[in-house]
Amino acid sequence: MFASDILQRRRDSWARSLATLAAILVTVSGCASSRPVIDLPELSSWERRQEVLSKLSSWEFKGRIAIKAGDEGFNGKFRWTQTGDEFSATVGGPLGVGTVRIEGDDQTIVLTDKDGVETLLVDPEIELYYRYGWTIPVSSLRYWALGIPDPDRAATTALDDDGRLASLEQGNWQVTISRYKESAGQSLPHTLTAINPDTRVRMVIDTWSFFD
Repeated sequence: MFASDILQRRRDSWARSLATLAAILVTVSGCASSRPVIDLPELSSWERRQEVLSKLSSWEFKGRIAIKAGDEGFNGKFRWTQTGDEFSATVGGPLGVGTVRIEGDDQTIVLTDKDGVETLLVDPEIELYYRYGWTIPVSSLRYWALGIPDPDRAATTALDDDGRLASLEQGNWQVTISRYKESAGQSLPHTLTAINPDTRVRMVIDTWSFFD
């Protein structure tokens, strides 16, 4: 009886220790993965909007994407993360594509396919089209999603009544932002459509996060 009590107490002690350790690990993990989220400053004019948004260095959005090329197309989830000049874009969809990740910076862009095979992309838009039959505007999308033109390319823009980007022509793409919604304290694109001669891309951005 005495030995049984000791064994039970040891078991209870081990259980409490494991529970405490698990709680500590969860707390540490949460602290390590969390990043301070900030609101954006006032975007009172088109000039101010371009100035503020073009200088953002750390942000991400999550949403949905629909891509149509000829008679083929698919819908999937889409996530874009930007840190300085580095970005990571994840597209998930059917048609044997699986999850595709495109990441890189101003110098190098790498595609990782559903099997984990990495490929260096020299001309991302063209190479994506030849590989999958569709493409996305990799280099400019980070700016269009924020509602501003790519500053490195000539563009023709049209604004809505509130001084926000309504449409633009840049490169061989025509872009329309049909709906905005409030995120991070300001009005940001919610529904965006980009069309070129081969591909139609429609994005619905559900959540925005901006980091300090």
